[in-house]
Parts: sequence; structure tokens; C-alpha cells
Amino acid sequence: MAAELNKLSDKKLKALHGKERDAIEFFADGAGLSAKASKAGGISWVFTYRLDGKKLNRLTLGRYPDMPLKQARETRDKCRNWLASGKDPKLQFDLEMQESLKPVTVKDAIEYWIENYGRDNRAGIDKLIAQLNKYIYPNIGSVALSDCETRYWLQCFDKIKITSPVSAGYIFQLCKQALRFCRVRKFAISNALDDLTIPDVGKVQNKGDRVLTDSELGQLWRSINTNAHIPYYSNLLTILIVFGCRTQESKLSKCSEWDLNSMLWTVPKEHSKTDEKIIRPIPEYMKSFLEKLIRQNYKNTYLLGELKDGATVAQYGIKIWKKLGHTEKWTLHDLRRTLATKLNDMGIVPHVVEQLLGHALPGIMAIYNKSQYLPEKLDALNKWCERLDLLASNHDNVVILKAGKL
Repeated sequence: MAAELNKLSDKKLKALHGKERDAIEFFADGAGLSAKASKAGGISWVFTYRLDGKKLNRLTLGRYPDMPLKQARETRDKCRNWLASGKDPKLQFDLEMQESLKPVTVKDAIEYWIENYGRDNRAGIDKLIAQLNKYIYPNIGSVALSDCETRYWLQCFDKIKITSPVSAGYIFQLCKQALRFCRVRKFAISNALDDLTIPDVGKVQNKGDRVLTDSELGQLWRSINTNAHIPYYSNLLTILIVFGCRTQESKLSKCSEWDLNSMLWTVPKEHSKTDEKIIRPIPEYMKSFLEKLIRQNYKNTYLLGELKDGATVAQYGIKIWKKLGHTEKWTLHDLRRTLATKLNDMGIVPHVVEQLLGHALPGIMAIYNKSQYLPEKLDALNKWCERLDLLASNHDNVVILKAGKL
């Protein structure tokens, strides 16, 4: 076999190159590789092979001297490996050439993750896409992923960090996940973010601890009932405050989820952060409100009449505290923490509060305890609705009573 390989040499190729001849000639190097010499003296590399023992195929690999002898042999060996694996060298060679001529860009890689994972598994994906369009794509989006070194990524994150260090950390975390996703699925390879952590590029988001005071909550509840907000947000706030649900659960909620005969709201698992169905009882207090919404919006599918962008909703929620003249910032998500804290203060047992919030039960309870605690949750929501009206009634001396004493 050794005698059949590497028959050509650089000296012989230089002698053949540029020499005119009467007919095309092939000079074998061995193992399927030949130098094809044209009449005009040009030389191109050809790999000859049979696929499944059928007709002879010839694949042009490149031109000499642009592709030197060493590279031609390496390409031949790659073709032989493809052939041994049952793959057509011509098809594989063309795919590899396309990839080298049009490499996967940073934007291509991230959008591959978004379409194949992010949209179905990440809450707030619309907000992330908006941030990518603002910070990442304009700077390095068109750069080949393989050429985008760590320093170029850091330049982007450093710009975000100046005004929004938490956002920088959040975007970094998802970009890092996107690159790993592409790498695992062999779509594109980059390790540029592997050695970085959130503190290298921004700031880890602190766990919130903001709970609205009784006075603030009472004022917010009054503002809903006095048309201080446009109808979409007034209705959204009502659902968030009463049920303590996630904004996404309310925003995506469809009229069909609300069964006013059984008085149950069933959040499908695709709308739930935990990928588990959430069932909440509907207090009688909310029946007329929901009947009106369903009557108005049933043809539009969504309970709130339309599907607003998550970033738009969050932005509105951030401004409410200022609109009401509160001294400390709060967000829509803090309404969940407020409900949880105040229900516990009222004596509602913790596992019922956790079920209302749609949290998974801890430890072994999650495996063996499949109860929905519907009567207990309904009792808690009934007491909560009474509490909201009491807080909104302008009584500054309201005292929180334990659940059993209400």
C-alpha cells in the first residue's frame, strides 16, 4: 500500500504546471487522488471514488498551487473517511465549502437557539430579543461565530453594564446557554463565553424583597376601581392582585381557561413556568368581573382582549408606583410576594399559599401529595378579596386579623 501512495512530489508538480500538452492527462498520487493537467497547463486536484460499488465518480478538490500537495492529500484522506462512513464525499465536500464560504454568524447561532429552544422554554423571550437587537446584533451580530473572540463579547457586555449591570448579566447568561446549545447540536462551535461568569460581565440580580404596605395596596386597589388605568391594565392588575399569579399566566390567559360553572381557572402547563398545570378556584367576588371580560373578549380568544408584548407590559408595571406617589419602587412581580406575605400574616397555611402561587411543593410532598387543596385555596381567596376591599376603604387603622378570626 505504501508504494501506491504519495507518488507525486512538489518538484514534479512544478514541472507539470504551466506546460502545454495535446490532451488532458491524469497523474496519480494514490488512494484516489490525481493531479489533472489541462491542455493549457493548469493543474487541478481530483478525487476518484465509487459509491456503493456503482459507477465511478470524480470530485474536484481544488487547483494547484492554491491547494498545495500536502493539503490535497489531507482533503483526500477526509474524503476516504467520509466514504468509509457511508457518506458521499461530493455532498460532504459541498456542505463543508458552503460553511466556509458563508460561516455561521453570532446572530445565526443565537437565533438558532431562540427558534429551537428559547421560544418554548424561556419566559420573557420577547424582552430578550429586544435586548439582543439593541446591544448584541448591531455590534457583533454579523461576525462569524468562530471569529468572535471573548474580547468582542466583553465589549458588548461592558456597554450594557454601564447603565444596566443586571441586564448585562441576564443577556450574558442566555448567550452562553445559546452557544452551548449550538455546540451540543453541532450547529456551530464557540467556547468564547465558557470561562466567563456573570460577575465578569455584569451583576447578579438580587432576590426581591419588596412587599406593598397595606396603605399602598389599598391605594392600588382603589385606583383600579376608579378607572385610573386603561382597561387592559386595570383588568390585568385585578387578576394579578387577586390570584397572585405570574404576569405571563394572566397575559396569556384565554377565555377557555375560565370555567364559571365549576368556578375554576386552569392554567395550562405551556403557560406555566414550572411546566405543570395550575388550578385555582374562582371566588364568587370575581364572577361578574370575569363574566363581563369573557363576554367582551371571547371571540378574541385572550381574556384581556389582546396579547401584548411582555416588555411593554413590564414597562407599564414599573411606572405604576410613581403614578400613585409611592416612595419605594415596586414591580408587577412584587404583587405575588405581597399576596404571599399578607396571606401568611392572615394565618393561611404556607402550603396553600404555595399552591395558589403555582409553586411546586418541596421534597417528597411533590411526589406523593397530588391534592389541589381547592377548598382551602378558595377559602384563602375569599378572605383575601374581603381584605382588599377593607384596605381600599380608606381606613388607616385597619388591623390584619388571623384567618380563623375574620
